[in-house]
Amino acid sequence: MASSRAGKPGSVAHVRLAGVSVASRDVALLAELLLAAGCEDTADVLLLALDAEQDLVPLSVEDREAILRVLEDPPPALAELRGVLLAEHKGRVRDGLM
Repeated sequence: MASSRAGKPGSVAHVRLAGVSVASRDVALLAELLLAAGCEDTADVLLLALDAEQDLVPLSVEDREAILRVLEDPPPALAELRGVLLAEHKGRVRDGLM
């Protein structure tokens, strides 16, 4: 179930996702994109991390794939995250893990 909060960034200025430092406001934007795409579970991971003011968010492979899907044409602030996730995805495919 999606968090009732729209992902208001707390006192943590940046969150690490897949090793990439992302501004909290951009994590909130990413959560909105995920919700719009029907990826409630991954959006919840991000929203709960913002609520808890976590500065490091562990992502499952499923979370990474969901994020990659919604970042096909990413806003500039999320382009680096997309690049890292895409490289990871290609590595999993190359190694026969997908």
